[in-house]
Amino acid sequence: MIGLVGIVVIFVMVFGGYLAAGGKMTIIMKSLPFEMMMIGGAAVGAFLISNDMSAVKHTLKDMWKVFKGPKWKPDDYRDLLCLLFSLIRIAKANPVEVEQHIEDPENSAVFSAYPKIQSDKEAVDLICDTMRSASMNYDDPHQVEEVLEKRMEANFHHAMHSSHALQTVADGLPALGIVAAVLGVIKTMGSIDQPPEVLGKLIGGALVGTFLGVFLAYGLVGPFAGKLKAVVEEDNHFYQLIKEVLVANLHNHNPAMCIEVGRQNTPTHNRPGFSELEEALKELKQAAA
Repeated sequence: MIGLVGIVVIFVMVFGGYLAAGGKMTIIMKSLPFEMMMIGGAAVGAFLISNDMSAVKHTLKDMWKVFKGPKWKPDDYRDLLCLLFSLIRIAKANPVEVEQHIEDPENSAVFSAYPKIQSDKEAVDLICDTMRSASMNYDDPHQVEEVLEKRMEANFHHAMHSSHALQTVADGLPALGIVAAVLGVIKTMGSIDQPPEVLGKLIGGALVGTFLGVFLAYGLVGPFAGKLKAVVEEDNHFYQLIKEVLVANLHNHNPAMCIEVGRQNTPTHNRPGFSELEEALKELKQAAA
């Protein structure tokens, strides 16, 4: 919602200020379709050249994140800590029993209690793969931590592709605006014998290209790229939390300590309170008894 408000504010302030200063929209509206065709079309073409089809689809899908915001909310962080507590508790009490949960998470009663997390393939795979490593009796937990770090770095790099792709387009839009403006000047030079009022309109139309390129770059596409980057970085904390808790488990800390490590490493605005989490874990213990 805040994204839509931002777009409205941009248009109202830019064009409202222009009109308040005595500007006329006629010349902009007359030139806009042609300038947009040149600048927008060139930007789309360059985007297609720079990315394969999977990356294009990924970027288009990610555009909704600008308006939806991060996927994981504060309640999801609390649920994740509860899920990890249940799995670690089961693993320490009966290593054989936990295997049925990590080998078949889709039909696991533990995972099914948290459907949003269960539906996220990366989160489930990260949990199950790491707990399998724990069951292999790794002598060095740091080795598992290093593998997790590389895996998450690769996933994060892939998730950031949409932001990088849009930022590249934003960086190129001002130059494409200049291209459109130069073509407008060439057109004006072909009518140099016309009276000043005609030449003024032609030059004004040419300058619309420069305006449009800069406006799209810094008013829309650039902010979209920045918002996508912020959302991806925010959601990445969720997967970092999985790593922190399970690495603590590999160091043979008790379940409560593992969960507290994760809670302390949760971003402040998503971190469940100590009493809130304690109450949720207490209910889990009572349900399991």
